[in-house]
Amino acid sequence: MIAFVTSLRHPQNSADYGKVESLLEETLASVCAQDDDDFVVIIVGNRRPSFALPPHVEFVQVDFPAPAPPSGPQTDLKSFVWDKGTKIGLGLIAAQDHAPDYIMIFDADDYVSSRLVSFTKANPGQAGWVIERGWIYSHSAGVYRQVREFHRTCGTCHIVSVDAYAIPAGLTLDASQDEIAAAYGERLPRILGAHRDARTWLSGEGWSLLPLPFHGAVYNVDTGENHSGKALTGISRPAGRRFESEFGVRAPGTPTSRFLAALGPRAFLDTTRRVAARLSRKVSRSAS
Repeated sequence: MIAFVTSLRHPQNSADYGKVESLLEETLASVCAQDDDDFVVIIVGNRRPSFALPPHVEFVQVDFPAPAPPSGPQTDLKSFVWDKGTKIGLGLIAAQDHAPDYIMIFDADDYVSSRLVSFTKANPGQAGWVIERGWIYSHSAGVYRQVREFHRTCGTCHIVSVDAYAIPAGLTLDASQDEIAAAYGERLPRILGAHRDARTWLSGEGWSLLPLPFHGAVYNVDTGENHSGKALTGISRPAGRRFESEFGVRAPGTPTSRFLAALGPRAFLDTTRRVAARLSRKVSRSAS
């Protein structure tokens, strides 16, 4: 069994909390579209979603304070890691009731492959997997492109043995953030609240992750609520039926509008500008 665990940002640290919930609803539709139903989804947040949660999904409510002043979705990294890490830590406590074999921490606005649960059940006994190859997807344009080293870009990127998290005994769902942080120690900033170097850290602890042998997740950008503020520009691929089916994505627009967004004049112009800027920087470095 996999326990998918995610956190919701404090309503104060969003541009539009209704949009946050709308994105979560789309993400849950993706996560819950697994081709094997041996999974549970745990959400930890300050406010219970206003829509009916799908089967397999549980919500854990907390009263943790907002990690940063009202400044929209781009909070500073330290506050982001503290808020996310303590909420995910509590989500792992809740997940224990289901005795999962693996934990997958996911961002509440991303999408995942429908093959994850069946794949892990067919390959038992592993420390876990890392998603090296994934997709970046424009939520507003309905186009996508491959991302290499996906695990260093998107937080929805590891499927790890539950034992690697060393879930503290005695910690309960009413624990304070300070108690959670003290109980998890270094794991909180390394693998609960952050992801970029999680693979390396886990390897040092004896948990060597295997590359997932297919594109396992989609990094959803252009939503207006990304913590990173990233956008997808340039030449890409239009989302089609196969992509929508595997990742549970509902692409906007029409096939024609998505084709133009992916391969039209604007996309070529953006790519040309990016390549020209890269060459200019290379020439400048060579001349200096």
